[in-house]
Amino acid sequence: MRKSDKRRSSSLLGNSARVPLKWLSAAVALAVVATTGPATADGPGREPAAESHEPGVEPTPERPPTSEVSWLSFPGGAFAVDSLGHTVRYRACDGDTGRVADPNMQVAAGVASGAVVVGGTAYRYRVPLVGRSEGTLEVIQRHRPPTTLTGVVVTSPQPPTDPVAGARLFPLSGQLARVVADASLNPAGVTVRDLSGRYGDQQIAVNGSLRPKAASVIKLWILVELLRRVDCGQVALDDGVLVTPQDVVGGTGQLQFETFPQVVTLHRLAQYLIKYSDNVAANVLITYLGGFAPVNALIDSMNQRSTILARRMLDSAAAQRGEENYTSPDDVVSLLGAVWDGEILTPASRDLMIGFMREQTLNTKIPAALPPGVPVAHKTGDLPDASHDVGYYLIPGTETAVAFLTAGPMATGDETVRRMARTVYDFLVTPVDGAVEE
Repeated sequence: MRKSDKRRSSSLLGNSARVPLKWLSAAVALAVVATTGPATADGPGREPAAESHEPGVEPTPERPPTSEVSWLSFPGGAFAVDSLGHTVRYRACDGDTGRVADPNMQVAAGVASGAVVVGGTAYRYRVPLVGRSEGTLEVIQRHRPPTTLTGVVVTSPQPPTDPVAGARLFPLSGQLARVVADASLNPAGVTVRDLSGRYGDQQIAVNGSLRPKAASVIKLWILVELLRRVDCGQVALDDGVLVTPQDVVGGTGQLQFETFPQVVTLHRLAQYLIKYSDNVAANVLITYLGGFAPVNALIDSMNQRSTILARRMLDSAAAQRGEENYTSPDDVVSLLGAVWDGEILTPASRDLMIGFMREQTLNTKIPAALPPGVPVAHKTGDLPDASHDVGYYLIPGTETAVAFLTAGPMATGDETVRRMARTVYDFLVTPVDGAVEE
């Protein structure tokens, strides 16, 4: 598995649960305006971003793509920047500023820079709006020397590392567009990102901003938030959680068939959350993490604007009130790519998460569409009006992140997902430029 090459000047991870920040110099006085309400899936007045490439169009490496939103990846956290809305958010092992305004943010030459003060702590930043660049964040508190954090900037999509190689992935867009067009009963969206470098880490999408109900795909964000806390030293996977009969719900999963009350380890809850898509585990972990807000804070810190956790699993009353979980193919691949590249989790937690995804027992979509034995790690999502499968193709040398999402009837949606999954596989195993595969 390829890891990002990241230079860090300071780490907020360690054996302790919290690492103190540096105190603000008394001379610093900057206005801060905090946004109100929980993290939301869509920014105000924001339209989905248009696709940056069409099949067969040559990229322009002299001017790499920029984004109005980007986030700085560093150990244990993220610093998110919205250059259009002039807001930022610091979220790490030692705290969360929430989304705050920086009306004096400077945006020039593809770089956002500025400073905000929250709770007596100053955050001075210089964050490029071009993915894979290097950004810096200085954290200043009173009576202590500043802490400087240096990390990789993440955008959605990340620009290719090799635009020439990336252009070879563009024909897949046309093939997937035909599958999507044929799915008359199921609005569908698909996003694919090369993780191996074979296609220059290129990302392509067809209806990548489609925003159906998330179904159980939302469980990936629940797991990442848990593992992020493990990485911060705030919890341990062998910690136990009391599960009571009141926590039991139906649908997918294995815990519902056990006897309660009993103490279940975080490791087993995390594993069952993915392996069996366990609804009991999901609801227990939502409560354990502190409700919806921490998961939505994770989503917001990565600037994933189409995703939100708004109800528990099988909460039909909440669904009737219009409280629903949503996501998009682009947001899913944004998360999967950040996990793969070690930008939101440590390598150990990343490997554990992908291991759980490899154990997935609901295998009627991506695995069913591929020849037996093709290695995949994935997570399904099913509702009467949604069918999804997302994850990683782990073909050696051609590792790829994929997100296949559909709305409409589940049965026909399942078939659409299988067709998209097979289309991607067939493209990946086809020799590139006439080369002979051995």
